[in-house]
Amino acid sequence: MSLVVVGSVAFDSVRGPHGCVDRMLGGSATYFSIAASYFTSVRVVGVVGDDFADEHHSVLLTRGVCTQGLERVAGKTFFWAGEYSANMNERETLDTQLNVFATFQPKLPPHYRQAPFLFLGNIDPELQFAVAHQMESPVLIAGDTMNFWIEGKRAELIRTLSKIHALIINDSEARQLSGEYNLLKAGRAIQSMGPETIVIKRGDNGATMLQGQEIFSVPALPLEEVYDPTGAGDSFAGGFMGYLASHGSNNGGLTHAKFRRAIIYGSVMGSFAVEKFGVDRLLHLTREDIDARLHEFQRLMHFE
Repeated sequence: MSLVVVGSVAFDSVRGPHGCVDRMLGGSATYFSIAASYFTSVRVVGVVGDDFADEHHSVLLTRGVCTQGLERVAGKTFFWAGEYSANMNERETLDTQLNVFATFQPKLPPHYRQAPFLFLGNIDPELQFAVAHQMESPVLIAGDTMNFWIEGKRAELIRTLSKIHALIINDSEARQLSGEYNLLKAGRAIQSMGPETIVIKRGDNGATMLQGQEIFSVPALPLEEVYDPTGAGDSFAGGFMGYLASHGSNNGGLTHAKFRRAIIYGSVMGSFAVEKFGVDRLLHLTREDIDARLHEFQRLMHFE
């Protein structure tokens, strides 16, 4: 089953306790696509500038990602720079240059619109809404958002939420969106806005999913070294949606048990993403690596 993702393809510069890397390939759609590509066929929608070289494009092609929806226009590709604190839990944005992303208007090729699974990356909720309406018969539409949109385009975001099935959001954003500090109450409040499934990421405390009246939580896998958390959340989303797309059908077939397993696979992909700078760790995985880490999560959560 094919999966479409709409989001940013960017260059990142990251500084932290383990060093610094300048102008590496990044962006929400990039991390998502690479993570999801281990499970299903992925079609990416985004925009890049004329500084996006063949070597960057080939990273996506090597993972089998369809890039017919990746538009190239005159100008520079979206750029972000940030610095992480010694504990890796806090980061400071040093520079943000939207460049060609500032005027991004997602265009879905006709065969993209027929895909049963869609993920709306962290972009303007008006664009998310427009993309959702371009899909012909989606089985599952999931999305992401951030504090910038919650604060600046709340009405537009609420309208988008009414049209999607699942929202992946971090704990601080869930509290901001819902007005509730307790995360269970926050999740219930967001469910009332439209999405039946709410996945709340809690950083190194794991993730919690609310689906209908069901609740499921998974811990984060303890890691000795964390090099770059930049793409962890997008890689989580890619693993989550990639697994669901690989086990769904045109008629749905997505049980609560499959959603639970999808959260584990999302956590697996997020844990790999932080082990190297940028997408480097994600590009050098095997399915055996992924399944071995899944078993690590199973052992971590098992009790008699």
